Amino acid sequence: MLPPLPMLRIYEKGGPEFQARLRALCDRNAALPEEIEVAARRVIAEVRAGGDRAVRELTARFEKRNLDALELSSAEWDRMAASSSTQVRTALEHAARRVRAFHELERHPSYETSADGIRVGSRVDPLARVGIYVPGGTARYPSTVIMTAVPARVAGVGEIVMTTPGPSPETLLAARLAGVDRVFVIGGAQAIAALAYGTESVPRVDKIVGPGNAYVAAAKRLVFGDVGIDSIAGPTELVIAADDSVDPSWIAADLLAQAEHDALAVPILVVRGAEVARRVAAEVARQVALLPRREIAEQSLAAQGAIFVVDSDDELADLVNQLAPEHAELAVRDARGLGARIKTAGALFLGAHTPEPVGDYIAGPSHVLPTGGSARFAGPLCVADFVKRTSIIEYDAAALAAQSDDITALTAVEGLDAHGRAVTIRTRR
Repeated sequence: MLPPLPMLRIYEKGGPEFQARLRALCDRNAALPEEIEVAARRVIAEVRAGGDRAVRELTARFEKRNLDALELSSAEWDRMAASSSTQVRTALEHAARRVRAFHELERHPSYETSADGIRVGSRVDPLARVGIYVPGGTARYPSTVIMTAVPARVAGVGEIVMTTPGPSPETLLAARLAGVDRVFVIGGAQAIAALAYGTESVPRVDKIVGPGNAYVAAAKRLVFGDVGIDSIAGPTELVIAADDSVDPSWIAADLLAQAEHDALAVPILVVRGAEVARRVAAEVARQVALLPRREIAEQSLAAQGAIFVVDSDDELADLVNQLAPEHAELAVRDARGLGARIKTAGALFLGAHTPEPVGDYIAGPSHVLPTGGSARFAGPLCVADFVKRTSIIEYDAAALAAQSDDITALTAVEGLDAHGRAVTIRTRR
């Protein structure tokens, strides 16, 4: 028998617990337990030393899967992808088109400018090879493939490599539609290590993107610096700012859509008016009982959920900015006006008819977003994540001579005499 529904607690402004609960939720981060990091470090060391053999042994140990080949053959890939339903194929094709069209707008060209004998510029080149991690096994996340591989392909990445343990037909179909080049049926920290350092079968990549469990997150943190990563993804988050203009049952449904992800998911409502708060809380209690993933949703609501009651749009904006969520839904009369004041959200969903799931699947922008409050300084995965810039600098003799005195004055301040001599040896005869 399921435990009784935990209360989605309401915190009214001025109440004794309002600020304490707000501070606790603002203090969330991507910290991982030390034992997970230690375990991930061991796995990385084993893969670096043992290559394919170590990946096979670790997969057998942790996942009880025995692998002959680490890479999925093209024929098997196509055979499995073809078993997806026509409806799913149509939906994935639609999503891929929209995501591609959106990210085409993010291209940034190279540029150069010149004056007084000096030419400077910035050259934009795609990364040579990128690794995409996609959860597998009982999980099916074809949307993650679309949201990571399509921006990489738009950026012009030379080769896209995907790792996923126990790939589903839908995930493999998404990989074909998104332009993935190779698929390896490995997961966990060992997959991250193989991508970061290479094995006999798995090529070393320049950057790793995509979500995973705590061991995957820990491995990504540990290999960063030897390889690029997108972020350290924490539990998914939603903050809804609402007033009395939207049906409370809609707001409740959106909170539950977030809560059903994971027991660690963060579903928060910031609302104008205590009566609206009570009506939403009642709807959450009614709807959660209908969910197949009820127990997970209840755990999320009890541990990370909250309803904060405020008096004004200014306070709505202030609390959302303090919480810096991955997703922010603005279910208010003037959603665009309020949205202009929200500066620390990974993605904004404006208006009553824009629930967060549209962004998860089909709207266009990548659903790979900053979590753990990192929306204060980070943004969504985009084309820029799959390119690198190189500065271009070219002087003629007259330009170097004209700047010689200023350069040597600064080298003298910093005590770097050889730096100054590298200039004066060319300019003083």
